[in-house]
Amino acid sequence: MASIKRDRVNWQGYLPAITTPFSADGGLDEAGLGRLLEWLHSEGMHGLVLAGTTGEWTSMSAAERARLFALTGAQMKGKLPLIAGCSSFTAAESIAFAGHAAQAGFDGVLMTPPPYIRPRADEIVGFYETVAAAIDLPICIYNWPPGTGIDMDLGLLSRLADIDGVVAIKQSSSSFDRFVETFFALKDQVRVFGFPMNEIGLTMLRVHGGDGTMGAGGVLGRYQPGFYDAFWAGDLDGARACGAKDRVLMREWYTPELVGRFGSGPAILKAALDAQGLPGGPVRAPLLPVSDAAREEIAQTLRKLQIL
Repeated sequence: MASIKRDRVNWQGYLPAITTPFSADGGLDEAGLGRLLEWLHSEGMHGLVLAGTTGEWTSMSAAERARLFALTGAQMKGKLPLIAGCSSFTAAESIAFAGHAAQAGFDGVLMTPPPYIRPRADEIVGFYETVAAAIDLPICIYNWPPGTGIDMDLGLLSRLADIDGVVAIKQSSSSFDRFVETFFALKDQVRVFGFPMNEIGLTMLRVHGGDGTMGAGGVLGRYQPGFYDAFWAGDLDGARACGAKDRVLMREWYTPELVGRFGSGPAILKAALDAQGLPGGPVRAPLLPVSDAAREEIAQTLRKLQIL
């Protein structure tokens, strides 16, 4: 039944879309990936999203993405929910990526509409219907206007939520109103991610329930899942304290439109990981690393938040 599709998965809390470590020569840093995954798990993340926007899927070959899923599944399968970024330009490609994710032991897939071509509503519905009919893993719809040029409205998201394989929506519109209308309209049918970790988000969670946040990077470690851990334990002040750290990061590193202030989102988050001695490493062209001055600003934020 459509009304209980959301209960097919146990995804909740803070699930970061993580960076993909690359080596100095541009290849996949497999050892760095292993260390990053272990750190994220030890910091209490409630799930992980691989090869999303933050994971630089756009510069990875199909073989590299399959390898990323295989390595991650071998290390983390069964320890926490794993969601594979399967965005691509065609349904056939997304279906193939979902197959690799399933083989690796992932629990679901995350997909935007095909970027660049800006498909119309009927075309977007057809895309997701084609993928859903061909794969076994549950699907999280990803509304990401900065990357696709499309801000899917409630009418379209409602049509997508009716597709049997769709169990969740990651609402990453910069308009909070879009998140609110999506949540209240569809929360009993699918899981809706995108809660801000502030007083407004906390109030919505207290009064109306909710699922969580698929945030970027998880670079603050335990404080980001800590917002939900504290809330679930009834420690509202603890949740507020954790959420305040995340809000500082979003305010100082990103514009209100969710675009990086110092460079690309992946470059900023990798600089933050580097500052902590964690596997951040280089971004891939055409993205550029942040400047030395920006690295210092990023480190200053981490010092202010008592991360460094």
